[in-house]
Amino acid sequence: MDQLRTLVVVHETGTALGAARALGREQASVQKQLDTMNRNFSELCGEPLVLKQGRGKDVLFTGTGTTLVELARGTLGDWLDGIHSSRRRLGRSLMVGTTRFTLGYLASARERVAEEFRRRGIDLRVGHVRTRDVLAKLRAKEIDLVCGSVVTGSETCRELDAFDVMEWRRSAVSLVTNLPVDELPGPAVERGELAALPLVVSASGVMAGVLHTWFGAGYRDTLRLAAEIDNVNYGLELLRSGVVRGCMLVTDDVADAAGDPQAAYARGLRAVELVHDTGPKLEVLLGAFTRRGERAGYDADHPLNLLWDALEREKERWRRERHGPGEGPDQDPFELATAQDPGEETL
Repeated sequence: MDQLRTLVVVHETGTALGAARALGREQASVQKQLDTMNRNFSELCGEPLVLKQGRGKDVLFTGTGTTLVELARGTLGDWLDGIHSSRRRLGRSLMVGTTRFTLGYLASARERVAEEFRRRGIDLRVGHVRTRDVLAKLRAKEIDLVCGSVVTGSETCRELDAFDVMEWRRSAVSLVTNLPVDELPGPAVERGELAALPLVVSASGVMAGVLHTWFGAGYRDTLRLAAEIDNVNYGLELLRSGVVRGCMLVTDDVADAAGDPQAAYARGLRAVELVHDTGPKLEVLLGAFTRRGERAGYDADHPLNLLWDALEREKERWRRERHGPGEGPDQDPFELATAQDPGEETL
């Protein structure tokens, strides 16, 4: 299996040196494996797998080598699928992904199952998942459950059919702005008018997905970008500072807090409603996701079902409790973890 993996990486990188760097190994070790496979397949098939083309050049894969690479990809994929399938069935470990701002949701639910997991020796592994990869990680079976957010529209709704979805929050999209009223009167603006407005745009994540859906993959070339940001906290601070004048897409919940004296992160900004004159109406859905039908195949005390039930109970608790601005889970966690000043390190 290790030799097959090496062969695949050599094919992807072009050289033994490139494969060694990708695998974190010595070049001599990779070259030794290539030489062994070349010798064996020369005897088996009458043709080596790769041919050297000179110093500094990529190796040349023969027909036999190319065929074996394709077989190796399938074999390794099936092998890993089998391992993960056995791991999930036995329930000795659980792999969970969260986005940056949904970690708090998982942490609260984890407290409900921590003692049971400890008693049974269940290993709960948690990893960071970027918003754009929430469903892709599940689809690739790299994780068992993910807490995050997705942009929902007609296409996404069909995509969500492949998953069990626990909806926590759903919000439409609005704008926050520091533009004066005479420049952007409000209280609403049509979606088609966004192209004429200076925008503070997230480099990736939920709102990048919204703009991609509305304006296509080349939206950065067709829209007026006042600034590109890595996270919404910085975008709000940028607008509050006045260094940049413009608008930023946020969820309705964040927009509603603009101007609230208790919501320091939005102080000095105002909300503008976004009217969907053309194109699909999009919403941001925050929740937990697993592959459809997988939980039903396990017993009720399987770790995946125990954690899912704990998340359900936490969801109901959050819905029962009332919170003021900046308190608790009424705040959209994937947008802002707290209502403190974004300049403070709160995460």
